[in-house]
Amino acid sequence: MKQFTSDKEAADALHHVYRELTSEISKVIVGQEEVVKLVLTAVFCQGHCLLVGVPGLAKTLLIQTIASSLDMSFNRVQFTPDLMPSDIVGAETMDNERNFKFVTGPVFANIVLADEINRTPPKTQAALLEAMQEHAVTVAGHKYNLPRPFFVLATQNPIEQEGTYPLPEAQLDRFMFNITLDYPSYESELQIVKNTTGAAVSSLNKILHADDILAFQQLVRRVPVVDNVVEYAVKLVHKTRPNMPMASTQANQYLEWGAGPRASQHLIVGAKCNAILNGKYSPDIEDVQAVALPILRHRIVRNFKAEAEGITVEKIIQELL
Repeated sequence: MKQFTSDKEAADALHHVYRELTSEISKVIVGQEEVVKLVLTAVFCQGHCLLVGVPGLAKTLLIQTIASSLDMSFNRVQFTPDLMPSDIVGAETMDNERNFKFVTGPVFANIVLADEINRTPPKTQAALLEAMQEHAVTVAGHKYNLPRPFFVLATQNPIEQEGTYPLPEAQLDRFMFNITLDYPSYESELQIVKNTTGAAVSSLNKILHADDILAFQQLVRRVPVVDNVVEYAVKLVHKTRPNMPMASTQANQYLEWGAGPRASQHLIVGAKCNAILNGKYSPDIEDVQAVALPILRHRIVRNFKAEAEGITVEKIIQELL
């Protein structure tokens, strides 16, 4: 880990490293620049990500590629209806001398890919709750700390809902970002087909180590923010809460529930990181707006009127901005 003489020098280094990372990731992932930026923002903000998209949009490949460019341990869990909580966190087993020994599960890694997280029942989904919030798991009354840094990057298919289990709001709130992946453009898809139907295999370099990421996470926390930016973020969240003093007209009309305080916290931390990645030393209101949609998308609940009129969550958030 390189030592920096000032936070300004460290911020410049993070901006440079981000450009290196995106360049490395683009060897495998064509397009999706905004998605890559949001996932890396979550990494530097100690946050978790939920990627939602139809099959074949490289959600899993994107996460595996990002993990490959970071020198950290990586485990993938394929969520299925018969998966048990112990399959994720681990379990106590008896050894040859009849002593109980804890065998760690795949959650004991720096990056955990929870593939198709909505395919497993709530009991198993909830196994990740403590890990995501406390960075630890409790088994048989004993608490086991997870390695730092720790990220859960989950994928979800929005089309095929038969036999799936929607994540409860309490668990959705643990994710910093809810990122929607769209179909690639015609030009991007041409490049994807050319890259993936030949014999060439791209090898990725390790750009960042775990210690570097921990240091950059602390740097992001130290970024100064002026009061009017904090006030804007908190007011934006308050606007989403129907029947409250600061509620917007859209919230009163179309929302059942608004975002909680965790949204305000993520807006500020996300804005800090977005500023540094763009080469600035302090965030402004535009940085808050840049991260607002993926932060608020899964934290507000539409009412029946909004669903009946076809008013989307994205449209409500855009009007609030």
